[in-house]
Amino acid sequence: MAKLTITQLSVDDRPREKMMQHGVRALSNAELLAILIGSGSVEETAIELSQRILNDVENNLSNLGKYDIKQLMTYKGIGEAKAVTIMAAMELGRRRREEDVPERPTLNTSQKVYEYMQQRLIDLPHEEFWAILLNRAGRVIDTIMVSKGGTASTTVDVKVIMRAALQNLASGIILCHNHPSGNKRPSREDDTITKRVVEAAKVMDMLVLDHVIVCDGGYYSFADNDGI
Repeated sequence: MAKLTITQLSVDDRPREKMMQHGVRALSNAELLAILIGSGSVEETAIELSQRILNDVENNLSNLGKYDIKQLMTYKGIGEAKAVTIMAAMELGRRRREEDVPERPTLNTSQKVYEYMQQRLIDLPHEEFWAILLNRAGRVIDTIMVSKGGTASTTVDVKVIMRAALQNLASGIILCHNHPSGNKRPSREDDTITKRVVEAAKVMDMLVLDHVIVCDGGYYSFADNDGI
C-alpha cells in the first residue's frame, strides 16, 4: 500500500498549514520538529521521522538537546543542513530560557547557583567549566566559560579565571561545571582545581564562595559540604 506524503494529508494534518490556521501551540513536538526537518525520505514522512527521533530520546526535548550533528545524521533523511537546523533550534530554546533569568541576580545559596546555571549546562553531552564573577554585594558581574572538554573531564586554566576576575574587579568567584554522567560526587580532579583556584584567589584578595557541580535532577555544592 502506497504511503501518503505530507502534501497528500488533509490541511489540518500538515504541520505548516496547521500552525497557520490554529497557532504554533496546536502542534505536537513531532509536528514542530517536522517543520524544522522539512522533508523525510521515500520510506517515511517528516512527521514519522520526527516521531522516531523523539521516541529514541523518550519524547524528552532535553535529551534531544544533547544530540550532536553526527548523532542526528545517523537518521536516514537527516543530512548536515537539517542536523544544524535542529541544533540551532535547540540552542535558541536554551538561550530563551536563560534570558528569563533576572539581570545581575544575587547568588547567595548553592540552590540559586544551580538554578542560575542549569539551563546552560543541563543538556550538554560534554563537560564545561564556568566561573561566575560577583561584586562585593554578591551580585553577578559576568559569567564566563573557562573550558570545554569531553564526556568525563575538561582542562581548567586557573590563569583564565583570575584574569577575568581581575578585569571585572570581582570580589567573589563561584565555580561551576557539569557532570554529563549524572554522578554528583566530585572527582579528585574537581577537588584539586577547587583548591588551586582558592589559593590563587587569596593572593588577589578574592574569595571563592562555592564550586557547584550540575547534573540532571540535582547538584553538589562544595560549600555545603565544607569543601571550600
